[in-house]
Amino acid sequence: MRILVVDDEVANFEVVEGVLRNDHHDLVHAVSAEKALEQVAKGVPDLFLLDLQLPGISGLKLLKELKSRPDTRLVPAVMVTAHTDRAFRLQALEAGADDFLTKPVDAIELRARVRALLRLKAHIDQLEEAENVLLAFGRGVEARDPGTREHCDRMVLLVDTLSTALGLDDGQRLALRRSAYLHDVGKIAVSDTVLLKPSRLNSAEWAMMRVHPTVGEDILRPLSTFRDVLPLVRSHHERLDGTGYPDGLKGDQIPLPVRILSVADVYDALTVDRPYRSALSPVEALSVIREEAAKGWWDPLVVDALAKHVVRDGNRKAL
Repeated sequence: MRILVVDDEVANFEVVEGVLRNDHHDLVHAVSAEKALEQVAKGVPDLFLLDLQLPGISGLKLLKELKSRPDTRLVPAVMVTAHTDRAFRLQALEAGADDFLTKPVDAIELRARVRALLRLKAHIDQLEEAENVLLAFGRGVEARDPGTREHCDRMVLLVDTLSTALGLDDGQRLALRRSAYLHDVGKIAVSDTVLLKPSRLNSAEWAMMRVHPTVGEDILRPLSTFRDVLPLVRSHHERLDGTGYPDGLKGDQIPLPVRILSVADVYDALTVDRPYRSALSPVEALSVIREEAAKGWWDPLVVDALAKHVVRDGNRKAL
């Protein structure tokens, strides 16, 4: 495992190196926050040991930076300091510190805490690997239908744009990005004769297609890390007036992230060619969605955010 020790004193690094030598870790030393970020650019470590007192950018500011970055926010970080002040520890915890070590560092305590946090990192890596496999599975389901190729990638960009415009928090935005890949994962249970039919579905075929939200929810339910994605997968075909499926939810029963996913899904579907119709232009698709919003299907706030995106996107293409 790779450990990045950020300390401006070489002697302190040598102490850590001596304690952990027999555990066969790859220890890397950085004497400042700037040097630490250079090391991260070369390869994300499995653990950070951060000294509070650093030249230039402090250890606390470095911690905040590392915990704000997608590539390092899940890497455990230990603050190493002589401070025992409660206020400082609260600041460090709010910044994302996972543990503390007090100088002078006790060798047995250092080894025990490093081992515990590296076990945690290994568990996080396993979860991330499982997530990547599942997201790839979502892409695989999408690939069954040539007409929806790259649908997931476009959806990720669109839901991120809309969720940012509507002020969703980081957790909601992450759930939306995941659901962009996984909202149709339940189509694995839909036969190719229905999924790839080159004409509109009849009533019996629609009944088969309408099971995919609940099947998708069942597939994802065993994974605790996808808990926030479940309502998005289950409810992305609901409508505000209660005419959607599978539950006929109405109004406030449909959370804002679900409303965003639904509008994004419809917009993307309208702007790609299908066997039974040609793709609409973005402006034409927006007009259709506005008409459906007037019927009570979609959230007008989400549709307005989509309209601003369509206008901006059209202006960029015109340049």
